[in-house]
Amino acid sequence: MKSSSLLIAAFVLASALTASAADVQALWGQHCASCHGKDGKGQTKAGKKAGVKDQTDAAYQAGLTDEKMFKAVKDGLKEDGKEKMKPFADKLKDDEIKALVGQVRSFKK
Repeated sequence: MKSSSLLIAAFVLASALTASAADVQALWGQHCASCHGKDGKGQTKAGKKAGVKDQTDAAYQAGLTDEKMFKAVKDGLKEDGKEKMKPFADKLKDDEIKALVGQVRSFKK
């Protein structure tokens, strides 16, 4: 009886993790991929125009903290007074932003 309860609990947990992975993929596709690309390399028309960095570059990622990425997504980025990335504070919850930071980390090679 206990083993079937553990099996059910493991299945529920695995389903929740899969749903989270699917959710972050959907968020990435909806909010990030147009500039950063599906693969995080930034080789889209908009990404090239904005000078988006290659998120798969381990050296680039080494210079970023999760907190810095979180703030950039939430508050946006400006350079020389020009908006480089719009803020997503009104579109994404904090836990969604954290999931997107995790997505960026998963691109690192």
